[in-house]
Formats: sequence, C-alpha cells, structure tokens
Amino acid sequence: MDLRLTEDQEMLRRTVREFAQRELAPVAARYDESEEFPEESIRKIAALGLCGLTIDPKYGGSGGDYIQLAIAMEELAHADAAVAVSWGAGLSLGTNAIYRFGTEAQKRRFIPPLARGERLAAFGLTEPNAGSDTAALETTARRGDGYYTLDGTKVLITNGDVAGTVVVFATVDRSLGSKGITAFVVEKGTPGFTSPKREHKLGIRASPTAQLVFDNCRVPADQRLGEEGQGLKIALSIIDSSRIVIAAQAVGIAQAALDASVAYAQQRKQFGQYIGSFQAIQWMLADMATRIEASRLLTYQTADLKERGQPFSKHSAMAKLFASESAMWVTTKAIQIHGGYGYLKDYPVERYFRDAKITEIYEGTSEIQRLVIARNLLGQLG
Repeated sequence: MDLRLTEDQEMLRRTVREFAQRELAPVAARYDESEEFPEESIRKIAALGLCGLTIDPKYGGSGGDYIQLAIAMEELAHADAAVAVSWGAGLSLGTNAIYRFGTEAQKRRFIPPLARGERLAAFGLTEPNAGSDTAALETTARRGDGYYTLDGTKVLITNGDVAGTVVVFATVDRSLGSKGITAFVVEKGTPGFTSPKREHKLGIRASPTAQLVFDNCRVPADQRLGEEGQGLKIALSIIDSSRIVIAAQAVGIAQAALDASVAYAQQRKQFGQYIGSFQAIQWMLADMATRIEASRLLTYQTADLKERGQPFSKHSAMAKLFASESAMWVTTKAIQIHGGYGYLKDYPVERYFRDAKITEIYEGTSEIQRLVIARNLLGQLG
C-alpha cells in the first residue's frame, strides 16, 4: 500500500496551510470570543475553490477527491476549527446530499451557487427528540397538489441561520416509521421557514448552530430529494461520508495543540532549563504525536476506501471515533504542558480543548461509532 500523497495532494496541503495560517489563524480567537460568524473568512475559502472540492466542474465545482477534502479540512481546522466546520459541514452534508441524490435538474439548480461559495448549505436532521435516534423524527411533510407542507422543528443545525439552502428530513407517514422519512431541499426565504434561535456554545463558537422552524412551509414537489421513504437511507449514507471530514477536523485541532505544546516546551524554563528537556514532557509530546499520526492515517485510509468504491462505513466510524477521542486527549495534555497558562485565553490551547469536544458528539457520538463498528464486526443483529 502506497501511503504517500500525490503531487496534487501535497500542493493542496501547502496551499491551504499557507492560506489558513495567513488568513484564518490571526482572527480565530477574536471570532471565538465574539461568536461572530466569519463571513469574510468563508468568502476567502470560496475564492480558493474549496467550496467546490469533490464537486464536478460542470456544476461549478473544482473536482478533487475525498483525500483532498480531508487534507483541506485538517489544515483549515488547524487554524480555526469553527470556520472549518461551517465550510466542511456545508459541503460534506448539505451540498453533498444534493450532489449525490439530486436529479440532474436539482443539481444544476442548487449546486453551482453552493460550489462557488455564494451560498452555504445546512443539513436539517437533528430534532429535540431525535438525536442519535435518527429514525424518531417528528417533523412532518403533508402531500398537496404539487407541493409538500412541512411542520416541525430542527435543533443544533450547523449553519442553520446563515445557510441559503437546507436539506431537511421529514416523515410523510408516521405509521411507516423510518420508512416514511423523506428528504427535501428548502431555500432560505421560503414562507413558513424561519431560524429564530442561535445557540451559545462551549466551542466552535464562530460556527452558527441554530434552530430551524417549519410552520405550514410549502415546498414544491420537485424539491423532494430522492423518492418518498428514502430519507433515512440518504441521511445515513451522507453522514458515513461526512465522518471522514469530522475525523480530519479532529486531526487538525490535535495537530494545532501539539504544535503549540512543542513551541511552548522549547520556550518555557523551569528549574533552570527548558521544560522540553524533562522526560515527563517528552513522553506526553511523544504520545500526542503518535495518536495524531495514527488518526491521520486512519482518516486518509478511509477516504481512500471511499474513493476506490470500497465499503468504508466501519472505517469511517473508526476514524471519527479514534481521531475525536485522540483530539480530546491531546488537547487535555496540551493544557497540562502549558500548566496554569494553558487555562488562560492568552494561549490558544484552551480554545483547542473546547473545540475538540464537539468532535466526539456531532456526526454521531463516540457511543454510536462503537455501535456501528461492532455491528459491522458481528453483522446486523436483530
């Protein structure tokens, strides 16, 4: 197995790294503190062509593969995990759902402005009573003459109140359970569709997380995504792919924490010597680096499996599980290395720590990842 990156992949890494360190890293702490959505940062990311990664150029995309998508996410998250997830979730969840499951007419209508970064996408799945249990949706879609009427509430939606295009999941027949769930594309400004509340969060504070409310919201029938009853299948398939992107986000956060810790260990003196000369610090740094490298390789391997059309559900769960828990462990050690200073906002490791936690939760909690992995090992049990 050749684990070396191609020239194109290496060039992308260098380009995105230089961009992210120049444009995103210097303002990340300010946006984190204010909880302001960094629209300017998104525009700059779009100008780099990243909003169209993995999307066919005929729909306004810039092409590329999932390994390149993982690389871009890692480098953006290294600089600012919040803006990285607004970009990444918009692309790997909302845009990707339309790209993979939309009709040709839907793709030509909705994808180009998303791929060019003129709009952000969102993925309206989670509800107050339907988080890990995705089949328990309560949002309904009633059939009409040429339209569906949506009623219900979505919560914890990344990009919820800034997205121009939202993929929404609702049930057309509750008696069918999960087989009644159907996906729809809903545009901002549609009567009956509002986003009344933005959440205040522990981490990724500059990435808007909002509530979506549908109240007698009429959606044209030609904006149904896939067939009736295919919604859950679409959602789970998209999330499988997106877990690769979240694993890469976790890798980027962890690498940033390690880099900050190495720099601090080379500058901070105690007992007349740099703390990097102490074996206790060296061992922490060594373990941090090892977990990050293992996370990165598992993430890239999963992206490669997807690109080659091989089964990757188990591996995406493994990558997301290991990378997210490693990011939390690494950022905890980073604070320990910094000592009391690590607890202060003057140093970035406290932000990395806060940002890392969510990677263990969204796109399926660590507990759900373990269920996915175990069921793949044992076969689907009744």
